[in-house]
Amino acid sequence: MVDRLFSRPDMAGLYDSFCFWGCSPDDDFYLDLVMDARSVLDVGCGTGLLQRVARERGHTGRLVGLDPADAMLEVGRRDRDDIEWTLGDLARGPYDGRAGGPYEDEFDLVVMTGHAFQVLTTDDELREALAAVRRALTEDGRFVFETRNPAVRGWEAWHPERVRTVTTPDGREATSVHRLESVEGELVTFTSSHTVEGWTEPGRSRSTLRFPDADTLNGFLAEAGLGVSAQYGYWDRGPLTESSEEIITFARSS
Repeated sequence: MVDRLFSRPDMAGLYDSFCFWGCSPDDDFYLDLVMDARSVLDVGCGTGLLQRVARERGHTGRLVGLDPADAMLEVGRRDRDDIEWTLGDLARGPYDGRAGGPYEDEFDLVVMTGHAFQVLTTDDELREALAAVRRALTEDGRFVFETRNPAVRGWEAWHPERVRTVTTPDGREATSVHRLESVEGELVTFTSSHTVEGWTEPGRSRSTLRFPDADTLNGFLAEAGLGVSAQYGYWDRGPLTESSEEIITFARSS
């Protein structure tokens, strides 16, 4: 099921206000990788800002944004029509019944940014997704993604006192608040509330993310035939340590 945060057009329209280009060091990190690849699949692309910026910066190859929330894709479509905006998911491929189904041997680079990998909460979902990634990659293709390191317990910052406020393109003030609900093993559940000047009530959603450690993650990758070529703890490509905020993974078909 698509998170309500991304399925409502009014809430999807807020996404780029909170996650604007340059607000995180991962933007340039992934952009460099995309610009060096001929064909790129961005899984869980959301509004496709990474692909849109890559095209603006001169990428001339194939760029595909894959997401199960059409409201998010519509934001990207309105901005650019020279990117393949595809409603679907890794396991099934495009939802429109186009011939070929899931992708096969098509991409030099597959990325999952913005911690999108963490929405895969069950073992079966992980196995299906990673098998689909391996199938989608060319022989020398790479899969690059990040997850939050569970050792630093980043979810403890998701509390009502931490309010984020931005200004939307039309000049209205918008706020975002996350509230931790539960932590059960690797699964962290929380609610998100967004308010915008002029809305009669907040937009709310409830989400669950999985926080695997590096050993667990690497085990699933190996099972799918994907070998880890590098892992970093932050966007400067520093080493992965117990206190690293991120687990940034580069993998190839093994």
